[in-house]
Amino acid sequence: MAIKRLITALGVTLAALIAGGQTASAEVKIGAVLSVTGPASFLGDPEKKTLEMYVEEINAKGGVNGQKLQLIVYDDGAKPSEALTFAKRLVDEDKIVAMVGGSTTGSTLAMIPVFEEAQIPFISLAGAIQIIQPVRKWVFKTPHTDTMACEKIFGDLNRRNLKTIAIISGADAFGKSMRDQCVAVAPKAGITIVHEETYGPSDTDMTPQLTNIKGKADVQAVINTGFGQGPAIVTRNYRQLDIKLPFYQSHGVASKQFISLAGPAAEGVRLPAAALLVADKLPANDRQKPVVVSYKNTYEQKSGQPVSTFGGHAYDGLMILIEAAKRAGSWDKAKVRDEIEKTKDFVGTGGIVNMSPTDHLGLDLTAFRMLEIKDGDWTLVP
Repeated sequence: MAIKRLITALGVTLAALIAGGQTASAEVKIGAVLSVTGPASFLGDPEKKTLEMYVEEINAKGGVNGQKLQLIVYDDGAKPSEALTFAKRLVDEDKIVAMVGGSTTGSTLAMIPVFEEAQIPFISLAGAIQIIQPVRKWVFKTPHTDTMACEKIFGDLNRRNLKTIAIISGADAFGKSMRDQCVAVAPKAGITIVHEETYGPSDTDMTPQLTNIKGKADVQAVINTGFGQGPAIVTRNYRQLDIKLPFYQSHGVASKQFISLAGPAAEGVRLPAAALLVADKLPANDRQKPVVVSYKNTYEQKSGQPVSTFGGHAYDGLMILIEAAKRAGSWDKAKVRDEIEKTKDFVGTGGIVNMSPTDHLGLDLTAFRMLEIKDGDWTLVP
């Protein structure tokens, strides 16, 4: 009997050791809910490709903290209700330790309560300032905010001595948010908004709204706040009506797909965007140049598609997470969250990131470059 008990004990011990070894070497699950299909696919598709190619590269080098990464991606089709369902699945069934995703503002806002309650670090790839203001303990983001976009555009308007503007905004969550932020910061910038128009996400002709703007004699420039196909339609209609006023778009159209959809009508359009779009045009001493050139070359070689700022946001989010986990020395969710918040001097595709307990973005206006579309390509505005 004593021998039998000894064998049993040894068996239990061996099983425990094996189980412990499996736990130590098990893959770490990272979640991503992205708009891979649907009206925001120009956001989600490059984000998904980026996360997949860099997770593969990280795993080929041995993973993080001795563990490989398992990326779990769900496609919400730009539907906040779907995003909410997938967020719950990632928490309850997949047991993720961190989340990088949320292509759109609507989807991100729908998912925030889930990850806050579960106390899982969530790095969003969407634009609206409401994602990080007020500050939520577990929520961060990588793209520049809509407030910053308004401020950057207004700074350019002031340099051109243009003081009175019209805004045409999309009715989506991002379009409405940026419109609200522009209205809020305009007085401080010395800009007067004299007329406003809106359009729906399924509208295919914005000529009536733009005709109203064209009829306003005191309008000196026009801003379109929105993303997706809507801004491309607005741009085409703008040129069809032969409106000569300077025209600005948001950073929500910062991809070659916008130029393709808008066609020749995109000529002369200005927008704030990340340095990534002009990687090869940056001066040699620009700190971001090595990062953005490397990402651009990697993405375009592996995907066969032009680089966009949206894939860059995913790259930044993943790398901020990975560096935080390395500093934490483990994948303990609370420790990783704390280290994300301590991110300092991180050189990403979107800018130099310096986060803090009161700033879960960590970018300032220097991270934005003012671009103008010329001859079907991005150029830096002097």
